Amino acid sequence: MSEEQTSWHPGEIVPESGIYECDCGAGHHWSTDVKGHRFPPVPAGCPGAAWAFRTDAHPDSSYPGT
Repeated sequence: MSEEQTSWHPGEIVPESGIYECDCGAGHHWSTDVKGHRFPPVPAGCPGAAWAFRTDAHPDSSYPGT
């Protein structure tokens, strides 16, 4: 993942699979996104405009299939 970029706008390519939070600051909207897919729009009524990475989707490498 890019060390410089900290948030991504809806429609941009997801750089790393993980859980992302909207940037509205309320901590109430989360999205689990897959690397290579596009970020979804922020939820209706949310004042946020972008998604910020919070945590890996599968931090345990023993997850079946990985």
